Parts: sequence; structure tokens; C-alpha cells
Amino acid sequence: MSSEKETEKIIQELQIFEHNLHNLLLQKQAFQLELNETLNASEEVKKTRDEIYKVADNFMIRADKEAVLKELEEKEKVFKLRITTIEKQERLLEVKIKELQDEAKKILKPKKS
Repeated sequence: MSSEKETEKIIQELQIFEHNLHNLLLQKQAFQLELNETLNASEEVKKTRDEIYKVADNFMIRADKEAVLKELEEKEKVFKLRITTIEKQERLLEVKIKELQDEAKKILKPKKS
């Protein structure tokens, strides 16, 4: 394969991986926001001595404090797991991107006579 075609292929792969990495970072950010909201809600529920209400469909209904805390803890676990999974994928993509960048540099490096 000519170095020009090989370089073109590497650049296309790099663009795809960088796009995937960008999407992962957006997903991670969304999950982190959800996690923070869940943690804040959990703290507020723990602090209150009043009745607890939650939204179900388009209604606010009274809820058991312990049940709400358990539900929030489950959501927290799910968000943490998703963030951890995304971080693993992120690291794999970063390694692959680095490898492709190094490969492109070797191809583009001027040959010494």
C-alpha cells in the first residue's frame, strides 16, 4: 500500500475513534450530572423530617422515605457503573488513538538518505 493511501486510512480511523471518544465523553458527562442530582436528592431526603413526595407520571405522590432512599441508592450504583464502563472504553480508545498517531508520524516522517 502506498504511504499516501496508508496515511489517508489512518487519518480516517483517527477521525472515527476521536468521534467515538467525543461521544463517550458526552455520555459520561450526562451520567455524572445524573449522579450528582441523585446524590443531592439523597442528601436532601436524609436531612428532612417531613413527609417525602416524589413525581410519578405527572403527579406528586407521598412516598416512604426509606423506599425513596433505596431507590436513589440503586440509581447511584447504576450511574457509577455506567461511568466506570465509559472510563474503561475511554482509556481503550485513547490507547488506540495514540497508536494510530504514532503510526501516522512514522509514515509522514521524512526518510533520510
